[in-house]
Amino acid sequence: MSDIRILGRGQRELHPKHQFLVRIDNGWSAAFQKCSELSTEIAKIEYYEGGSAIPWKTPGRASFSDITLERGASSSKKFYEWCLEVMNASVGSYPTRGQGLITPYFMKDLKIIQLDRDGIEANSPRTWRVRNAWPTKFVAGDWDNTADEVVIEQLTLVIDFFELV
Repeated sequence: MSDIRILGRGQRELHPKHQFLVRIDNGWSAAFQKCSELSTEIAKIEYYEGGSAIPWKTPGRASFSDITLERGASSSKKFYEWCLEVMNASVGSYPTRGQGLITPYFMKDLKIIQLDRDGIEANSPRTWRVRNAWPTKFVAGDWDNTADEVVIEQLTLVIDFFELV
């Protein structure tokens, strides 16, 4: 399937970069100003057999980069509370504070949904499913009394993998 939809002679619709939505664990969602690129890298293993001058090359382990999301600070505490869950390693209502345990309870699946030009997800051309994400960094933003800007929060997520659905 092509990334470009053919509309007519000389016309094509490219996917807009500026409109997307992040839905976490099918429970809550948020619009973000920015999302870092989704990237994966597969290690290259080279070995030389029997004194050969040219190596054999095979694929090795895959690694996935962290995702950083940015948005204007709001009254929602969901992302901060998610970070606290990981930091405190709490399970249900019985916190095991400070033990640094990462359990599957903190890992959430999320979707990054590209919206169409009208901001509607129903006919979304692309949706990325991200598996087993958990926050590794939360930045509440900086404040400047002389600026006319919005405070920007950042959330960095560690992920196991992603796929285009």
